[in-house]
Amino acid sequence: MEKIDFKKTLKALYQPPAGRFSLVEVPRLAFVMVDGTGDPNVAPAYASAVQWLYSVSYGLKFVSKKELARDYAVPPLEGLWWADDMNSFLTRDKSAWSWTMMIMQPGWITPDMFRAAVEKAGKKLGAAPASLRLEEYEEGLSVQILHVGSYDDEGPVLRRLHEEFLPENALTETGHHHEIYLSDPRKVAPEKLNTVLRQPVRRL
Repeated sequence: MEKIDFKKTLKALYQPPAGRFSLVEVPRLAFVMVDGTGDPNVAPAYASAVQWLYSVSYGLKFVSKKELARDYAVPPLEGLWWADDMNSFLTRDKSAWSWTMMIMQPGWITPDMFRAAVEKAGKKLGAAPASLRLEEYEEGLSVQILHVGSYDDEGPVLRRLHEEFLPENALTETGHHHEIYLSDPRKVAPEKLNTVLRQPVRRL
């Protein structure tokens, strides 16, 4: 049985060049999602969201392999981030952040499969977050870059994106700041973390 790796089949989305901004057209994709607010380093809701996302995603992978004979590597964790004052991302005031954490799902995953995976995960984790859902999300035209380094070193990159690259290229942001976590921070040193930073945009 062939095992699909979406980081390779969707290379343009998950392997942008490091150190320079590039444009990409992001198609409509399905995600398991959970919403929340607060500092991801200390907010209990964030830890719960990530636990649920992985539990449900691996449950869906197991069912897909067993019942549909379609195997795949569970894609990386992703996050949409925003705040009332977007400068809080430059200053790293994480307590002011809102987020939607999510994991991409293959197009053949059905609502019935999702509900069954949530029910199974609930036997271990208890009550599911109210915002837990399977939902399509489309960003369209976006600017992205591969950031190598600590999450807290993203500020200068984001400032360069919003204050230099977007205006110089007649672009303006249209959606939430998006991060894709290609490295496991439990196993990789902060200075070696690989994170895709993405911003949906439109042309002026």
